Amino acid sequence: MGVFLGIVLFALLIGISIALHELGHLATAKMFGMKVTRYFIGFGPRIWSFRRGETEYGLKAIPAGGFCEIVGMTALEDVPPADQHRAFNRQKTWKRVVVLSAGSITHFIVGFIVLYFMAWTMGIPNLRDTAQIAEVAPCVQSSADAECAPGAPSPAKDAGFQVGDVILAVAGTATPTWSDVLDKTQKRFGTTEFKVLRDDREITLTADVARIDREVRRADGTRYKTEVGAIGIIHQRNFEYNPVTAIGGATAFTGTMFENTWRGLINFPQKIPAVVEAIGGGERDIDSPVSVVGASRLGGEAVDRGLWQLFWLMLAGLNFFVGVFNLLPLLPLDGGHIAVNLYERVRNWIRKLRGLPDGAPVNYLRLLPLTYLVIFVGGAVTLLTITADIVNPIRLFQ
Repeated sequence: MGVFLGIVLFALLIGISIALHELGHLATAKMFGMKVTRYFIGFGPRIWSFRRGETEYGLKAIPAGGFCEIVGMTALEDVPPADQHRAFNRQKTWKRVVVLSAGSITHFIVGFIVLYFMAWTMGIPNLRDTAQIAEVAPCVQSSADAECAPGAPSPAKDAGFQVGDVILAVAGTATPTWSDVLDKTQKRFGTTEFKVLRDDREITLTADVARIDREVRRADGTRYKTEVGAIGIIHQRNFEYNPVTAIGGATAFTGTMFENTWRGLINFPQKIPAVVEAIGGGERDIDSPVSVVGASRLGGEAVDRGLWQLFWLMLAGLNFFVGVFNLLPLLPLDGGHIAVNLYERVRNWIRKLRGLPDGAPVNYLRLLPLTYLVIFVGGAVTLLTITADIVNPIRLFQ
């Protein structure tokens, strides 16, 4: 039941994000005095609608997006003389770009708001694996739940490590992540130098690395005991904030999300073959692309297990991804329309420098083959991911 409710909630929030995307186009178009005739969520047959002023608002049967119809979106449209001055293609270029980008900007705002409330109420996970210390243990422990024996060594405490320190290097080797710190420390024994960032100052601490028996997990899941080096520090896995500091925390994490989104888009094409293999029964990679169906299912699993932080993180990530993807300079995406409008502006500026009049508006009919190709490829990828999410879904919890 928890999974079902989580799926419904995640799908509903995705629908709200889509509605807000189109509302961004609607609001900015009306702000600039453009005529908006229709605002609908979904496609296909009309389910319900109402008219307010010159705009019809409503829902359609197929929940696969939405649209905001603005008069004169291209020069090919036949615009009544009375609406010529309010047509989209008659407005200044910067106004058109604002309207076209408003949908993606709305996604970015939604994503930031989600991250802000996450930071304030439940904290933000350390996705960068930053080597920051959350706690200095009173001793070196063989496991997280082990108790400290009286007089047990505490190398980190003796060396002067403090909560909030970020370890930059171990024995002269840079350690950009906590995994690097563990790797370098576990191989050490005895006196070792640690370069630490504290209050924006780099300092050097010397710790006597102890050797302890610790259980290690192999790649196949089996465990064994081995001797490793340790100094008694605990990783900062979650960053917590108050209502004020959450603004900075959410802003910094938004940058991380944008970076991950861009990296995901670049690597997207090479991950498609793995999706095809998964449909045929191959192992489904947790990093493989997912559809809205798969994302909703993962959201349902998160809710069922009470992992609300993961639920909201996926929702924020989806908003950032859709926002960035929609700005790609490809028709029929908003980014494609932005590219066309900017091209016309730059071309006319060059013509003006040469003493020539403005050129004719871009003929969208000539761009139809490329537009159809983008639609075909996008549709094919969507069908592939939906199929994979049904027959071989990603499972976060086995």
